[in-house]
Amino acid sequence: MEFASVVRRRHMVRDYDPDRPVPPQVRDRLLEHAVRAPSAGFSQGWAFLVLESAEERDLFWSVTTDDGAPDGWLTRMRRAPLLVVPLSNKSAYLDRYAEPDKGWTDRDESRWPVPYWDVDAGMASLLMLLTAVDEGLGACFFGVPGERVAGFREAFGVPPEYRPVGCVSVGYPG
Repeated sequence: MEFASVVRRRHMVRDYDPDRPVPPQVRDRLLEHAVRAPSAGFSQGWAFLVLESAEERDLFWSVTTDDGAPDGWLTRMRRAPLLVVPLSNKSAYLDRYAEPDKGWTDRDESRWPVPYWDVDAGMASLLMLLTAVDEGLGACFFGVPGERVAGFREAFGVPPEYRPVGCVSVGYPG
């Protein structure tokens, strides 16, 4: 597909066909493209938690959403066969910029005009969204509520230096 067409066709998809899994080679391309995102100082302070099994996805939804019956939006979102949680690592950036070629030996966070660790993870997320369109899939970027992050970390064993910047749901549109 032409790039201009991918950009025009990209929109957030919130309803998925639960009977059509994302092929492994497509999942791999999503991640291969994500790591091609810009990264300040080539810090690459990101990681991607891939949730494919029904058990993993159910656990994600149980720790990131309210108890009780889901509304229509959430019911349709939960049908996505693939969830990818981009994680940012501030320390990777502070460490990289403390190296001799960067000259910021003090690791002073105030030097950063914006948190590029989160910006870069967001750019990686956008590449996943665009790749999904190019592969004939739908995708949606959405946030993980701040009050749910601790439970998310515990449920998936996310190290403390990593922070979820959101989640990308992927699948065939429903």
